[in-house]
Amino acid sequence: MNTLLLQPTLKSFQWNHIPKSNPTTIIKNQIHSPKPQSSAGKIKRLVLSKEGRTKFNISPDRDYYSYPRFVTHVDDNFIDTLTDLYRKKLRPEYEILDLMSSWLSHLPQEVKFKKVVGHGLNPQELSQNPRLDYFVVKDLNQDQELEFENASFDAVICTVSVQYLEEPEKVFAEVFRVLRPGGVFIVSFSNRLFYKKAIGAWREGTELGRVQLVVQYFQCVEGFTEPEVVRKLGDSAKRDGSAFGWIKELLGLVSGSDPFYAVIAYKNFKPIYE
Repeated sequence: MNTLLLQPTLKSFQWNHIPKSNPTTIIKNQIHSPKPQSSAGKIKRLVLSKEGRTKFNISPDRDYYSYPRFVTHVDDNFIDTLTDLYRKKLRPEYEILDLMSSWLSHLPQEVKFKKVVGHGLNPQELSQNPRLDYFVVKDLNQDQELEFENASFDAVICTVSVQYLEEPEKVFAEVFRVLRPGGVFIVSFSNRLFYKKAIGAWREGTELGRVQLVVQYFQCVEGFTEPEVVRKLGDSAKRDGSAFGWIKELLGLVSGSDPFYAVIAYKNFKPIYE
């Protein structure tokens, strides 16, 4: 009996036509090929001139703030407005950096945040702040680098202190670095200041000009969203209701309760919560 052997028909296989080279080399080159670097967090331009950074008192800030000042630098209306803003913008699961902090953070008392880290110049003040889990002491006018890993915080707050920064562009770039994507930076201020320690651009500016200055600090760093401004003018004892009276109040020429200003921006995008 004859046995018939059947063999499957094999289709010829052809490699895709590619230049002759070592396949291992091709894979290696694909893995290690450099990726285009993002410009996010880079300083696009300097906002301040050399003169704009100068102070009347040129002594180190660490010396100037060597003794504690257990006072509030703004009135109750300002503090209430700021706390309400934090209540709207900050969520309980946030890890927060309180930049240039003191013995009070003005965070809403009823909210327990995941973590609050303080930064400032006076350890006695910072040690008395009940909201801080821990704090670091550093002069940002001597060294702008923050000793935190990239994307460490969901929010950074800075209260009535931005006027003392001599290198605000670098500090805002560092804040961008330590924020997580979608993280918020809230900078609040009024018309009060230690005059000899404020930079020239702040001393010589109007209140409206100071708002624009902080807006430019955000805009000079690649990656921040378009800044939004929150403004609440103080209750003036001399408000006359006219257009000229409103302009005088806007420029800080009329006495009354402390005006409130906050400039807010986000890293990369503004998150939307249900």
